[in-house]
Amino acid sequence: MSEISKVEAARPRGFADRDAADIAAAEAMMTKIREVYALYGFEPVETPFVEYTQALGKFLPDQDRPNEGVFSFQDDDEQWLSLRYDLTAPLARYVAEHYERLPKPYRSYRAGWVFRNEKPGPGRFRQFMQFDADTVGASSPAADAEICMMAADCLEALGIPRGSYVVKVNNRKVLDGVMEAIGLGGEENAGRRLTVLRAIDKTDKLGMKGVSELLKDGRWDGGEPGKGDFTRGAGLSEQQAERIRWYVGGANPETRHLQEGYGFDASFQPGTDVSSKALFQISNMDRIERLCAIAPHNQLLREGLDELRIIARLIDAGGYDEQRIGIDPSVVRGLEYYTGPVFEAELTFPIDDEHGRPVRFGSVGGGGRYDGLVARFRPDPVPATGFSIGVSRLLSALKAINAPIVAQAQKPGPVVVLAMDKDRMADYQKLVKTLRDANIAAEIYLGEGKMNAQLKYADKRGSLCAVIQGSNEREAAGGPQVVIRDLALGAELAKANKDRADYLEMRAKAQVAVPEAEMVERVQAILARAGAPLL
Repeated sequence: MSEISKVEAARPRGFADRDAADIAAAEAMMTKIREVYALYGFEPVETPFVEYTQALGKFLPDQDRPNEGVFSFQDDDEQWLSLRYDLTAPLARYVAEHYERLPKPYRSYRAGWVFRNEKPGPGRFRQFMQFDADTVGASSPAADAEICMMAADCLEALGIPRGSYVVKVNNRKVLDGVMEAIGLGGEENAGRRLTVLRAIDKTDKLGMKGVSELLKDGRWDGGEPGKGDFTRGAGLSEQQAERIRWYVGGANPETRHLQEGYGFDASFQPGTDVSSKALFQISNMDRIERLCAIAPHNQLLREGLDELRIIARLIDAGGYDEQRIGIDPSVVRGLEYYTGPVFEAELTFPIDDEHGRPVRFGSVGGGGRYDGLVARFRPDPVPATGFSIGVSRLLSALKAINAPIVAQAQKPGPVVVLAMDKDRMADYQKLVKTLRDANIAAEIYLGEGKMNAQLKYADKRGSLCAVIQGSNEREAAGGPQVVIRDLALGAELAKANKDRADYLEMRAKAQVAVPEAEMVERVQAILARAGAPLL
């Protein structure tokens, strides 16, 4: 008989397994986010994992087989279907399909897995979870301001303290106005504009030097010629690049230098310190006024800044200062359908990278206004704005700061009733049923091991205690007994460096024989001592 070949146990690249601890922490985190969303008046909705490919948005490639960026397949009637790329495009389809019966504005939240058919890498997965909230049917910047305040409240509700995060706000109209002001307007410059926007978006990662290289000829990943891969730049002149650097860092009103031909006023000064850190030391309103100096006669830029002024006034009235919600011109956001204000929630505390160097944790969520997305399905424009939290990435951040919500979500394993005599399984079933009736998670050991192996199993399960009943306990004078072994106290005992009297006292408490009728009470006491909740 030929030997059957074994299949390699390997998961696809870019996909992750989750254990019980990760699932519990994510569920606790999502419960808290859900509470904040509901507090703001948002209601839940759920859309399927699969949508018609054509419904997913203009960011998909125009190909006969649309499988770049998304996972796609054909159904029986040869319609192209795709796993959803995000949660926003399916919401736009849902609103358009049920538009007449939905209240307007329509405020909803949804959580779920999304899928990207992209090259996986460190921190880049092809399946991950998002938790979104959106307002559809409201054109006022007040809706955008509310989304930003809700994002800040979510981060604080999850245990991220003030000073460790900032919700950064910009406006795509401002960015487009700046592109026009340096001569990159029009369809003929679409490619160069995209390169410039990508460079701006990397300000926090690369610093101004790296951004400058990407604005001009290009950048070597290793930081010097010939080292690493080369990324081609936008090919801007030094004059154009200087204005972009000035835009990202903010204007210095103390300088006076007029640059002709680009519509910049006298507050522009080549060589000005453009540290984004320094930018956050001034008020949101001051930042907006300094940005106005870039191109005071550009209509698109003025419109975007007017919207930012409204947002700044509203968040200030709500009690959110610029350290919590700040205007930041470096925010770009990648998806092409954003049409106005854009937001990014960034964690500012440092973590160590793969080389042990401290780096900022970075973005854990973002969003913005997408007034054109729902209109793809309807003849009339439908304004919309929303925010998406990256659940997996935010969970990593909460672990990094040892947030209480993560620690508290870790539940102990069930009480394990040892199977000392395989012929008495009915007796053990009665014991475990008694525990479950008292809302105590419990299980019978169903393996083949003897007592020590069974206790090791209970340790691996994270059990706080085990219930033991052999023939001696079952036939004890005065009625059946059980032995309760406190595994948590036993672990403390193994680590203890105490004198003999203390050791013997702890050992006596770690294992005690009690009548069957007292089993539930004794187990509850052990669970309570460890702070473990009942089911």
